[in-house]
Amino acid sequence: MPRLTTKIHELRREKNMQQAELAELVGVRRETIGNLENGKYNPSLKLAMDIAKVFGKTVEEVFCFEDDEEYTNN
Repeated sequence: MPRLTTKIHELRREKNMQQAELAELVGVRRETIGNLENGKYNPSLKLAMDIAKVFGKTVEEVFCFEDDEEYTNN
């Protein structure tokens, strides 16, 4: 099953931004940003768009799905 991964942590580091700063800009708690970065929470579409906008990126540039399983041809 695919899992959602994010580049939020790297984008924050590039801007020297703390989780709390990003959280305030998008209207969520700091813990929510931490959970997003750790893959424990999937954002709503609005939150994903708001986060992408903060960094001047598209949603696809910030969030992507990766396959957890390796597929083999039998």
